[in-house]
Amino acid sequence: MTDATILFRDALQSVYGPLDWLPVPDGAIHRFCVPSDKPNTINGWYVLYLDGIASGAFGSWKSGGTSTWCSREPVDAREAAQIRKRVEQARRQREAEQHQRQQKAAERANRWWRSARRADPGHAYLVDKGVRSYGLRQRGADLLIPLYLDGRLVNLQRIAPDGGKRFLPGGRVKGTYSPLGIIEPGSVLCICEGWATAASLHQHGGYTVASAMNAGNLKPVALALRARYPDIEIILAGDDDRQTDGNPGRIAAHAAAVAAGCLVTFPEWPANAPEHLTDFNDLANWSAAHGLA
Repeated sequence: MTDATILFRDALQSVYGPLDWLPVPDGAIHRFCVPSDKPNTINGWYVLYLDGIASGAFGSWKSGGTSTWCSREPVDAREAAQIRKRVEQARRQREAEQHQRQQKAAERANRWWRSARRADPGHAYLVDKGVRSYGLRQRGADLLIPLYLDGRLVNLQRIAPDGGKRFLPGGRVKGTYSPLGIIEPGSVLCICEGWATAASLHQHGGYTVASAMNAGNLKPVALALRARYPDIEIILAGDDDRQTDGNPGRIAAHAAAVAAGCLVTFPEWPANAPEHLTDFNDLANWSAAHGLA
């Protein structure tokens, strides 16, 4: 154990919280469980070098981004060049491992999708959301939502009967989406967050919809679909997170619309609609329950 190893762990802890282990300073990519993530996940990664000037890098597959660390400032151009070389080497290692993880997840997604049965229309999640299955498949008790990138199935979102959602470990999410309907010239394409919202827009409005799965993925999906379909009209159907500080649903939808040159829309709430409703699926179900659909 060296002072540099402890200092590097301190840098990790300043970002991710308490860690009960010491980094291995062998210049290889190592993965770890980020304290705030689910147990048994290994989304964190780091690499640490002790030869010459002690330095390293770390980040999270889940949240993205890379942080670098040095035990001290380089004293000359040689040390500065050494650090730059190590950072670049870590980047290449990380990207290679990420690609391998994504490829394995894509292979698993295709195996599971081929072997899965047609979704039960009475699945508790579908019933709760008031939507049809629209070609979803089911593996055990979990619904399978297919996620595509450039026309290729690369990941699955699993939805349990109680609504719990999980992607395949290591699978790509950024830029992927699940489509409902066929994108045709002259048609209108909606982009939204969750699959149930997409199903409501398709079921009640007849729209072709791409669900991006979360707010952070709206912009990558909007940019990808705008590049692939430059001449169609795209509408961001955003969530209205009225009870969440900063309303991240609105902010993400507006940002995606501006970046991709799209229109944007949000649910229009009746005066007596509860504040906890946030998306078009909530609006559809509440309206139906109150005879307004």
